[in-house]
Amino acid sequence: MDKNTPISSFSKWISPIHFEKVFEQAENLRLDDYTKKLTTKAYIKILLFAQLHETDSLEAMSDALLDDDFQKALGFDSISASQLSRKNNEVAPSILASIFLDLVGQIRGFHKKQPNASMPLKVIDSSTLPLNLTNFKWAAFRKTKAGAKLHLKLVFMDKYTVYPEQVVITPAKEHDRNQLEVLVDDKEAMYVFDRGYVDYERFDRMTDEGYFFASRLKKNAVIREVHSFSLPSESAVLSDKMVNIGSTQNRAENVFRLVEVEDTKGNILRLITNRFDLSADEISDIYRSRWAIELFFKWLKQHVEIKHFYGMSETALQNQIYIALITYCLHVLIQLETKSNKSLLRINRWLKAALWKPAYLWLSRFDNQTVP
Repeated sequence: MDKNTPISSFSKWISPIHFEKVFEQAENLRLDDYTKKLTTKAYIKILLFAQLHETDSLEAMSDALLDDDFQKALGFDSISASQLSRKNNEVAPSILASIFLDLVGQIRGFHKKQPNASMPLKVIDSSTLPLNLTNFKWAAFRKTKAGAKLHLKLVFMDKYTVYPEQVVITPAKEHDRNQLEVLVDDKEAMYVFDRGYVDYERFDRMTDEGYFFASRLKKNAVIREVHSFSLPSESAVLSDKMVNIGSTQNRAENVFRLVEVEDTKGNILRLITNRFDLSADEISDIYRSRWAIELFFKWLKQHVEIKHFYGMSETALQNQIYIALITYCLHVLIQLETKSNKSLLRINRWLKAALWKPAYLWLSRFDNQTVP
């Protein structure tokens, strides 16, 4: 490409990826030793293109190379579905995981620049991806079902900035509680999770080690009130107490705070936390932020391709999930770079419409600003 030719929107979008690191990792693993066309870098570009367009098969990816602009971006004019399949099973998921974590670090860097940034909320939850038992026997978890589970930690900075920070991919039979210790690692954050993660022993350990959390108690949880706090007259909270939780056989050693609130359907939610420095209404608002991870999983399932998998091996599945997360992070980075309040869906649509056009034409759409 001539040095005076403006870069395409696609090239701008993927520019946060440090491909020199990818080259080093591929070289160490000897992934591209006998490869003429489909290098690890080209494979990543093809899969990112496929995620943008929600391409549902390797054959469709192969057909996409009929586009002259796509050929120029890759440096070759054709690739077969079988070659893509082999590469999909050869590339180590650790390479894509390192790209994902590097992008997360770049996103985090934007928040460090913000003065007086508040303690981030980190929401933990999981989502099961159903799989065909015949093709994915390694992911069996019932007699007639198979599935993979995405255990995720999501950072909620504000309603405009939400991003995945850490992911663990397991077969669906893995219990959520087993991943809590892996995903909780930051004492400068407030963790939020649902009742599927309730574990009194772990609550004690988190409290003793200085981690903050808010969760929802199960309906049958045994509670003994220690003290009742008064509530402001305008509070939407029903009650605010200091309690002991657990039965004689399974009791937490620390005292916790129990805040009872009513949800939109009129159900009573019992929220447990080890934060006594916040108001009861603040605890309620913090727990309500948990909806962000539900919206995130919904976005993934609707706007990238993780419903149809390109390969049946555990490696192929993990690679596709990491590429989907990388796609999301690249959208967040362009949103932060342009200081835009446009939705990620709008950013995604504009990118697809201007994919091979000069990047400045794509960027000029953000908040109607003219980009030089």
